[in-house]
Amino acid sequence: DVYDEQFVPALFRHWGPVLCDAAIISSGQRVLDVACGTGALTVAVAGRVSPGGAVLGLDANLEMLAVARRKHADIEWHDCRAESLPFADASFDAVVSQFGLMFFDDRIAALREMQRVLRPGGRLAVAVCDALERSPGYASLAALLERLFGKRVADAFRAPFVLGDAAALRALCADAGIVEASVVRRQETVRFASIDALVSTERACVWTLGGLLDDAQFERLRREVQSTFLPFAEAGGMVAFAMPALLITAAKR
Repeated sequence: DVYDEQFVPALFRHWGPVLCDAAIISSGQRVLDVACGTGALTVAVAGRVSPGGAVLGLDANLEMLAVARRKHADIEWHDCRAESLPFADASFDAVVSQFGLMFFDDRIAALREMQRVLRPGGRLAVAVCDALERSPGYASLAALLERLFGKRVADAFRAPFVLGDAAALRALCADAGIVEASVVRRQETVRFASIDALVSTERACVWTLGGLLDDAQFERLRREVQSTFLPFAEAGGMVAFAMPALLITAAKR
């Protein structure tokens, strides 16, 4: 719930229309959202495929899916992994995935599966975080975490940014048999209501900071981070900074 209420509006909600446009999603299509999380992109796709279409959301995190299921009665939600999709070949007009590929155990297998379930002529659109150095707010936070708590904690925070290299992504696609994949950079802005809201939200992210820092460490981080994020503070206390993504698109032959 915290992820859906905080991370989604701050980071992810505005990417839904971007992925829908990249996959050229339209009414009547059948679409799969891989690593759908709490359903931000899935719900955006549902609006595009209506009337007459269908969207299925898939994720391996049961708690995320529990939140997603409350959002839209007409969406099918599936609990499974991206590396082994439970669908027949050529089942979908489009496959989309928003900020999930970075966390897959076998990225090549997942991309192969996405390609497999696409119909000939179908479109693939996958977004990943760009390199950390292109997101100044998060780069500053990573540097602060390393200074306060060491490299292990900082590297856990850096994990979502590991695929921020366009050439490496094209090579990954080639290894997965996805030919003529395009990789472009698209910049959006991260916005939190306050510096404290940003830190509190990061604490809710159990697979990075929430699983690594105890209460005392988070209090220290909350104190130290105030000066770090002053360059990104706006009127009224809001915090905003660039967070670009790399967008993979391809059409299945």
